[in-house]
Amino acid sequence: MANLDSETVLVITRYGMGNAEPDLILKLLSTYLKLIDENGIHPGAICFYTDGVKLAVTGSPVLETLKSLEAKGVHLILCSTCLNYFNLVDQVQVGIVGGMPDIIEAQRKAAKVITL
Repeated sequence: MANLDSETVLVITRYGMGNAEPDLILKLLSTYLKLIDENGIHPGAICFYTDGVKLAVTGSPVLETLKSLEAKGVHLILCSTCLNYFNLVDQVQVGIVGGMPDIIEAQRKAAKVITL
């Protein structure tokens, strides 16, 4: 059975991971998410805001991995303000559309917050 670490929250604010060319940062994040999923290293929640919300909508290359993580109990929280800003609310494929209070609450309850 996969290990759900409810005391850890990941924060994803970009359409990728790190600072480099767009293809590289997306590849890094895709690999990271696949590895935590395949190895059962599951955070309690992943919070997505700013460009990060684009990872949970139609056409995202990490959608299947996010669906797998959600099916294993990981809470995926998407910033409603960001989705509205990018006009993506109707394209959400995974997670819950929440507000900043939901993100703050997840982070407040966490013993550890990791920003990717």
